[in-house]
Amino acid sequence: MVEQSLRSTALEAVHESLGATFTDFAGWRMPVRYDSDLAEHAAVRERAGLFDLSHMGEIHLRGPEAAAALDHALAGKLSAVSVGRAKYSLLLTEDAGVIDDVITYRLADDHFLVVANASNADADAEALASRSAGFDVEVEDSSDGTSLLAVQGPLSEEILLRLLAAGSADEGEGVVGIGAEDITAMKNYRFLTGTYRGQDLLVARTGYTGEDGFELYVPDATAVELWTQLTEVGGEDLTPCGLACRDTLRLEAGMPLYGHELGADLHPSQSGLGRLPALTSKQDFVGRSAFESAEVDDLPVLVGLVAEGRRAARAGSVVRGPDGSEVGSVSSGALSPTLGHPIAMAFVRPELTDVGTELVVDVRGKDLPVRVVALPFYSRS
Repeated sequence: MVEQSLRSTALEAVHESLGATFTDFAGWRMPVRYDSDLAEHAAVRERAGLFDLSHMGEIHLRGPEAAAALDHALAGKLSAVSVGRAKYSLLLTEDAGVIDDVITYRLADDHFLVVANASNADADAEALASRSAGFDVEVEDSSDGTSLLAVQGPLSEEILLRLLAAGSADEGEGVVGIGAEDITAMKNYRFLTGTYRGQDLLVARTGYTGEDGFELYVPDATAVELWTQLTEVGGEDLTPCGLACRDTLRLEAGMPLYGHELGADLHPSQSGLGRLPALTSKQDFVGRSAFESAEVDDLPVLVGLVAEGRRAARAGSVVRGPDGSEVGSVSSGALSPTLGHPIAMAFVRPELTDVGTELVVDVRGKDLPVRVVALPFYSRS
């Protein structure tokens, strides 16, 4: 059997020079850490971290009926999104399961960019192309040529301002078309476009860590230059971060991860996303009928769980009720670096979701008492 080679981002050599440890993530060779998971996690919470997220998918829809095509393809009314704004929505199956959760940017009246999770990028591109048939729209998967760098943390805005200032000093060799006042005025789920080293640049204020942060989309050809300049202007305030700390950061922030809190076998309402679809409109999106008709009252519901000590539950751990019966399972769990105690998200029976409910999780054959809490576990002040 021939072993398939992993895909690499344009920044692979940079990661190797920094001593990164790599992992196979959705068929990509990605940095999981550079030094310490805990140090990288703390850097994002206290200063800022720099991530290579170029394994994500970027799918463009262009044409006079691009908005109508997305209204049909996604469970979220994209035609109502203004140019310069972004929207979080779901790509559903006909049965109302989740194919993926995506962020869509409206670049122009007739141009949208859908950003997909790495594990689902190919399937998302195929679904969007199929669902756009009959609409006057062109679907282009530009994932292979696009790099995505993310700056996350309380100093992320300051670092972006330093990047802009450095570009001005280089007489236009840096960022052009985006000013300091544009960055400071940018609100969450907004974006700006300009150029970097003469190539297209999109800067968005979104994120997946529970902190303020920015995502920078550039062609692969300028990714190394952008990473290098960000690390130069960031100095000790900016730490390269791998996927391991990204997972603990998003868990603390109560953000779902596809394959854990979202999936084709889960109704969005089970994961707390039942309000995302625009059911008040006449939008006939794929999966709407099944979404509305599904009987969800008795289905397991996602909750937050906390415990004392240092033992943490992991995905798949069984959750038991006060009488010892199995009542659910953990979808994600870790020892929280920020909070200093175990946290987990789990799907449990709906009658056991009240805050304060005491349950038990089986952690490697031993009972771990846990308590239901409201999500997120952590939110920045």
